[in-house]
Amino acid sequence: MSLLAGGGIAAVLGLISLIFWWSDFLAIIRGALPVFLLLGGALAVYVGFDEIQDKIREERKRQDEELEKAKEEIESAKAEAERYREELDKLREERK
Repeated sequence: MSLLAGGGIAAVLGLISLIFWWSDFLAIIRGALPVFLLLGGALAVYVGFDEIQDKIREERKRQDEELEKAKEEIESAKAEAERYREELDKLREERK
């Protein structure tokens, strides 16, 4: 209950102070706005750069997985070709 009362009193005092010192408040806002824009822009650039790096990592990982899969398919095709070659050699031996 005391927290609610203290919050109400603080809100009323803040509103009264804002009314009396409105020009000072605007001066602070005018001074702080460029700094906020600069910091916000720098944060946006950093987050965008990080997102691009994540996409590049994901793409590399996907390409590596595809490469691994292709290598496995090549190995299985080589093994199958070898098996066919051996079968062909057996058939040639039987014909002789």
